[in-house]
Amino acid sequence: MTEEDKQLLKEFLRGAGPAVAVMAVFILFIVLTNQTQPTEPTQPTEATVVDTYKGCDIIRWSNGQLAEYKYFLHCNNTRPVYGK
Repeated sequence: MTEEDKQLLKEFLRGAGPAVAVMAVFILFIVLTNQTQPTEPTQPTEATVVDTYKGCDIIRWSNGQLAEYKYFLHCNNTRPVYGK
């Protein structure tokens, strides 16, 4: 390595060192400010009876944070209901 190469390396490190330090501090600041506590859901899950079918309730279940609904049957009686 020549004397000129050594001088060039020193100049490069003098310029790049502070730039890398500033970027590291900036990234550290972003990481530390984005650490938040998990929040409770704003709207809880919801199940509502929307209709009946052959003696069973049709339940619509929805999550308050998602735009989707799921439907299922809920029968309280113990005997099977066929053909009603």
